[in-house]
Amino acid sequence: MSQVSLHQPSLSFEIFPPNSQVGEEKLLQTLSELKGLTPKFISVTCSNKSHNIEQSTVKLADYVQNQLHIPAVAHLPALYLSKVQVDNILLALQQCGVNHVLALRGDKIAGQATTGEFKYASDLVSYVKDKQQHFTISGACYPEMHPDSNNRIEDVLHLKQKVRAGCDYLVSQLFFDNECFYQFQENCALAGIEVPILAGIMPIINRNQAIRLIQTCQTKVPRKFKAILEKYEHQPQALREAGLAYAIDQIVDLVTQNVDGIHLYTMNQATTAREISRATKSLFAS
Repeated sequence: MSQVSLHQPSLSFEIFPPNSQVGEEKLLQTLSELKGLTPKFISVTCSNKSHNIEQSTVKLADYVQNQLHIPAVAHLPALYLSKVQVDNILLALQQCGVNHVLALRGDKIAGQATTGEFKYASDLVSYVKDKQQHFTISGACYPEMHPDSNNRIEDVLHLKQKVRAGCDYLVSQLFFDNECFYQFQENCALAGIEVPILAGIMPIINRNQAIRLIQTCQTKVPRKFKAILEKYEHQPQALREAGLAYAIDQIVDLVTQNVDGIHLYTMNQATTAREISRATKSLFAS
């Protein structure tokens, strides 16, 4: 049975495991603040470069689930994992009461050979669904098309295959243009994809972050957003406030258009999440 109710618009958060003791202490403080915002769930990321998922993602998901008493979702990128390793991770999650994974292929690492057991995310979805039928499985989607897809039709057909394999709902990659998301929703509906789709929103609070994301995610930059980056290039506080306002405007528009939920990429920043939650709290299911 799913731990996450998506029948009404929901607000959820994403965090990532820190890579230092100082980062861990800061994250615990962040999580303490996020708890007070009563998110529907908190997802915990995982990188293909992580050599011990049990000591990073699983450990943090355990803390979220059992210390904060907030439903946790563990990211599981399987391109470099074997079936035995996936089994061990699922068992570790099950033992701490986390029965929800975000099934991912994960980024390819140059020069590193894959196991060949999970070529696509849909392979992992099918495997988990067959092995652990009580697990809730979410999947990633790309409103502006997955970078490895040749065209939008192919991209949506691959997504439909992933949903058919057993995805209970989808979480989108970040985007700055809501019209791209609405077109994506329409394409999914035409393809017969009927599971809920959460919109991934990342507040941009500094210029370097914006440039890095635009380059790595290849996301469309609307004129309105580009103007913010240019006008406040040398005014960090103004850029932060304008970036937050832009994200809030996105969220209000999405909820008004009956989005299934907002998944906020917090970058482990409690202040940003708190300000957005305060400005939009009445829009979401309690």
